[in-house]
Amino acid sequence: MKGLLILSLVTGLMLSAVSIAWTQAGSDRFPQLTKEKLNPKQQRAAAEILKQSSSSLGGPWNVMLRSPDFAEHFAKLLDYIRYRTSLPLRLNEFVIMIAARQWSCQYAWWAHHRFAKEAGLSEAVMADLAQGKRPQSMRPDEAVVYDVGIELFQTHFVSDATFKKAKDVLGEQQVVDLIAACGAYSLVSMLLNTAEVMPNDGSRPLPPLGSR
Repeated sequence: MKGLLILSLVTGLMLSAVSIAWTQAGSDRFPQLTKEKLNPKQQRAAAEILKQSSSSLGGPWNVMLRSPDFAEHFAKLLDYIRYRTSLPLRLNEFVIMIAARQWSCQYAWWAHHRFAKEAGLSEAVMADLAQGKRPQSMRPDEAVVYDVGIELFQTHFVSDATFKKAKDVLGEQQVVDLIAACGAYSLVSMLLNTAEVMPNDGSRPLPPLGSR
């Protein structure tokens, strides 16, 4: 009983914090939820999300919470993809930026630009990527990540030569985690784009990419 009371209190405090730090990243399609509107399943999912979210329950979380069972499970997957992956943080954020660029996902690009910069990804690389160009100043391991990601997104396959180089440079686990990040942030981008969630500051950091 005491343990349940403590858990309830902690969850309540976390959800109360949302009312202070709630980001206005909803949309006309999925208006921003408030803590008063969360049902018990959504509250449980929100507690899982708040263990890792840097945007409170805004951004993609606000969309996911419409399906709380999915939100709770996907939050656990993203906890691995973001914070426990075998990829170095610089490379992992690069993968996320590549996925955001391929989906022309304004919010994901805007949200992760700072994280990528803090992880050591250069502004020059991100500037070329934003324009849909192959970055000219990539480090060797970044070039491998770029080639795997771009081949997956644009051809839906990875060539023998690219796979061999990726395996030699990164190793099997990092290759698998790279692919997982491509998939996870494609899903995040699809949710954000369908919901028409845009950057909080009103900016539109990405020009159109092809006919997507």
